Amino acid sequence: MILQDVWKAPDRPTVNRRPPVGPVRRWFRPSHKLSKIFVAAVLVLQIYPLFWILTTSVKTQQSFAASNAFALPSHITFSNFARAFREGDIPRFMMNSAIVTAASDVLIVLFGMMAAYAIYVLGFRFSKLVLGLFLAGIVIPVQVVLVPLFIDYSHIGLLNSYPSLVLPLAGFGLPIAVYLFHSFYSYIPPEVYEAAALDGCGPYRLFLRITAPLATPTIVTVVFINSIFIWNDFIFANTFLLTQNLRTVPLGLDNYMGEMGATDWTATFAAVSVTATPVLLAFLVLNRALMRGLAGQGR
Repeated sequence: MILQDVWKAPDRPTVNRRPPVGPVRRWFRPSHKLSKIFVAAVLVLQIYPLFWILTTSVKTQQSFAASNAFALPSHITFSNFARAFREGDIPRFMMNSAIVTAASDVLIVLFGMMAAYAIYVLGFRFSKLVLGLFLAGIVIPVQVVLVPLFIDYSHIGLLNSYPSLVLPLAGFGLPIAVYLFHSFYSYIPPEVYEAAALDGCGPYRLFLRITAPLATPTIVTVVFINSIFIWNDFIFANTFLLTQNLRTVPLGLDNYMGEMGATDWTATFAAVSVTATPVLLAFLVLNRALMRGLAGQGR
């Protein structure tokens, strides 16, 4: 009841707004049309690569080699998908990527929520400095930690394992998670925390019973944003994974590169289509929650 009363939006008085007339209306029309053209152009740039990958994955090898690579397929075949599964262990690659992605997302969400909760809700001395240090991690390139991490992993026996990928990926995903959760917590009215404290909620119970459930859209946003980069990570996987059975999807696609640079392109595009499907399906299913989280509308 307390949360419902707090979140209940007050009735807003209706305001009679007249549409612009005369030269004002004419001034707005070109910009409105230009914005539509710009959005359409961006949409085409985003969708066309996916369309090209799908069309190339159903072309025959002879058609792809002999005709224009960007032309539509003259004959559709699904043998490329069978050859892609035969030449590369796609299920194993996807399973490895799923394990690394899920473990990294759990660490990012857990530590990101707790860090932002401690910084913004609980508050402590130098909390703004700590937030600034987290945000500074966004600008640190991943290349600077490859050699030190490789040396450390080789000394402690962590090389060629799932944790060798999960730990750095979670660390580099934590700054943006702290920023998003910190931004979300600012939307929660202080009266909610005060009412919960008067009812006897301690800091841990307040976090588990109130803050965490309200942050569901932000959790979805953090998971999806980081999952895209973790699923497609190549540099950490190529540095720390040494055996075939631990390869993730980006490393697995390298198996289609033959001797002297010869590449079975149609099978490669078929494999890319299969491995990109989980991310696309996740976006379609979680689209609304993702947009709400990016807009900061936790409620």
